[in-house]
Amino acid sequence: MEVLEWQERSVLLLGKDRIEKLNKSGVLVVGLGGVGAYAAENLCRAGVGRMTIADGDVVMPSNINRQLPAYHSSIGRNKTEMMAERLMDINPRLQLSIVNEYLDPDGMRRLLSSQSFDYVADAIDTLSPKIYLIYETLKRNIPLVSSMGAGGRMDPSQVQISDISQSYNCRLAYNIRKRLRRLGIIAGFKVIFSPETADRNSLQQVEGEANKKSTVGTISYMPPLYGCYLASVVVRDLADLGVRVSPAS
Repeated sequence: MEVLEWQERSVLLLGKDRIEKLNKSGVLVVGLGGVGAYAAENLCRAGVGRMTIADGDVVMPSNINRQLPAYHSSIGRNKTEMMAERLMDINPRLQLSIVNEYLDPDGMRRLLSSQSFDYVADAIDTLSPKIYLIYETLKRNIPLVSSMGAGGRMDPSQVQISDISQSYNCRLAYNIRKRLRRLGIIAGFKVIFSPETADRNSLQQVEGEANKKSTVGTISYMPPLYGCYLASVVVRDLADLGVRVSPAS
């Protein structure tokens, strides 16, 4: 494997063999908001050689406080388009596929069957599509890491990695566990979550958005941190470095 100049620091840390393994790996990142865009960029910078990014949304003014592709100049542009430009500028050799659509259950199945994925990073922020993706991914025995709720939280020191069965004090994680239990799934994939009590005053009801009845206030650094955690799990698992998860509370 040719070591490119921009990868030299990563090779010093991981070694040439692990970088080569990352280069041969394919990762699916679904959701390119405050969490997923940072996950995708960090995976690209780490040397993942094949990636699919999926999101049907465009940049909105409300995204600017926390989302990587969100600027005043990018309002109205597709998030997949914005991220594709960034990723290809980082690594012009990246094999990148783009899915610019909201994924229903059929769409999830088609996407997961479209190619071979070595890992799936779930950064969807609405419940039903998130359940579809988790369920269909686990059915195919593809390794998965999923982001839980970053909204309403401000303390980065409380963010942790655990199995879904060990997550607690997170409303999104609770609802996911409840829904998956009906499908016969109680454990078996890693999640990024925080047990920090969310600020109830940051919750606001919304209307007219599919699969979404409320929105939660966010601060600039928390969703990106979750994205960095997502990328770290994928990279370390693909490189066979092992990921320590939090014990039961």
